[in-house]
Amino acid sequence: MRRSKLTMQNQISILTVDDDPIITSTIKAYFNRSGYEVDIENDPVAAIERVRNGAYDIMLLDFLMSPICGDQVVEEIRKFNKDIYIVLLTGHKSMAPPVRTIRQLDIQGYYEKDERFDQLELLVESCVKSIRQMRTIREYQMDLSKAYMQTIETLRYVVETRDKETKGHSERVSGLSVGLAKEMGLPEAQVEMIRVAGLFHDIGKIGVPDAILLKNGPLNDEEFMEIKKHPAEGEKILQTYSPFKELLPIVRGHHERFDGRGYPDRLAGEDICLGARVIAVADSFDAMISNRTYRRGLGFERTIEELNRGRNTQFDESVVDALLQMIERLGREQFEEQYCAHNRHAGE
Repeated sequence: MRRSKLTMQNQISILTVDDDPIITSTIKAYFNRSGYEVDIENDPVAAIERVRNGAYDIMLLDFLMSPICGDQVVEEIRKFNKDIYIVLLTGHKSMAPPVRTIRQLDIQGYYEKDERFDQLELLVESCVKSIRQMRTIREYQMDLSKAYMQTIETLRYVVETRDKETKGHSERVSGLSVGLAKEMGLPEAQVEMIRVAGLFHDIGKIGVPDAILLKNGPLNDEEFMEIKKHPAEGEKILQTYSPFKELLPIVRGHHERFDGRGYPDRLAGEDICLGARVIAVADSFDAMISNRTYRRGLGFERTIEELNRGRNTQFDESVVDALLQMIERLGREQFEEQYCAHNRHAGE
């Protein structure tokens, strides 16, 4: 046996299942000689749990067993594992399940038992080739995903380093948004989605000219129109990466207003996704309390006043309430230390 083939086979894990210990021992011995590592299970019910808790690539499964048959084993396994390759073993071709059942359960083939295992080995080798191809594709996709994420992170840092005053803004917005989402009792998965969206909410500003982004003073109407493009531009940047699909409405909608006078889509009320409503409050809080070259930060008290003034006009009042609850629960000092220590005394 060539070393390369042995190496290939040793990367594949096989579980053989039959209620006859002689059969499983024979199959194990045969495939061990061919360089495979094989585990044995003689209880079909226990086999389901072994697949659930293990990391098997291929299952060689007897069809007629007790207390449940092979097709029942596959049916249960397919509820939680769609990837394992399964070959059914039958005593005779007439005992094999119907082709329709094989297709429905996504069984890769069946083997009619005999004294030799040549045909079974060919089936296993075919499975191995498919498994390795899928691994190659997944590794390639992972590499692309990592490269894309690195590019997106770079773009985010470019946006913030262009304007030193807003450096760290995205991390602060993300952190406060997470705090608000947890205060509102949102599910963990939604909190995580809001966290990531907070990090990338301003990435569309990469396309805003420096003369506008770094302007030392108020923007005119034309310049403000350019700034208003950044939520939609951010959505375009992120939409090519499929894991970000659920983040897109948050990034696009973080400058919508609760009264419908925001941008880019003039959505109102609960037509604005909740994640965007959360980030809108966190984003505005950080912007108002932070220093800029053309103004001092508003200070803690006035920032809270402005957020309260914006209830049900600019902001969802339930998110503002969550912010006030956080301040009351943590105490102002701890809240400031956690969420605005970078500029704690701005405007005061």
